[in-house]
Amino acid sequence: MPLNNLLRRLSMLALACCLGLAASQAQAAEPVMIFAAASTTNAVTEAIQAYEASGKGKVVASFASSSTLAKQIATGAPAAVYLSANVKWMNYLADKKLLEPGSRVDLLGNKLVLIAPAGAKERGPLKKGMPLMQWLGDGRLAVGDPDHVPAGIYAKQALKSLGLWDKAEPRLARAASVRAALALVERGEAPLGIVYATDAAITPKVTVVGVFPEGSHRPIVYPLALIKGEAGPAAKAFYAFLQSDQAKLIFKKYGFSVR
Repeated sequence: MPLNNLLRRLSMLALACCLGLAASQAQAAEPVMIFAAASTTNAVTEAIQAYEASGKGKVVASFASSSTLAKQIATGAPAAVYLSANVKWMNYLADKKLLEPGSRVDLLGNKLVLIAPAGAKERGPLKKGMPLMQWLGDGRLAVGDPDHVPAGIYAKQALKSLGLWDKAEPRLARAASVRAALALVERGEAPLGIVYATDAAITPKVTVVGVFPEGSHRPIVYPLALIKGEAGPAAKAFYAFLQSDQAKLIFKKYGFSVR
């Protein structure tokens, strides 16, 4: 083979190798996308910061109501990891065969509380016969929309259990997420709201005035899973980190129970 042809082929081979290496590096540099329930915003954000600080890779998070996120995943949104605030919306994706087999785990737990603007007095035990309508006055009760927001679904269960749902339903201020319900009380636009204990803990602008009995609603469980077709090595590494002792300490810091 003539020398110039050999040199040309070697140059082309070297170029191909460089392009392949660049492509693989670009692929490796792509961030992992996690879709996580709005109530986990602060904890997951800190977990991402800790993960990235270790040099293991980049992670991008999208926070919203679990229902919104699940529907986005079902229509092709590029999430690799999903953290739901209840089992309903994880089941929704499981029924559509969109979860990586064997990856679903119950990661966190939470409590449901009644909140009021900062400085409000405790309302006493939350039980049947409590004067919720009297406490509301002319105002509304801020909740995540019970038709699809997990916190609102739990709130509906609790209010039904305490015999208050029929009176409370017309007085609801239905919010798009639990954080939106929290904001209504923070701003004084609603005198009372029902949120997770972890949401109430992140702001000095609200006071917990009561805790709903655990038996008044289904257990609050946050399942975690990988999304089928998106579960590459980087996604699996971050998924594993969320279950690590380091991540558990972060979740506990924000008031979650770790399962």
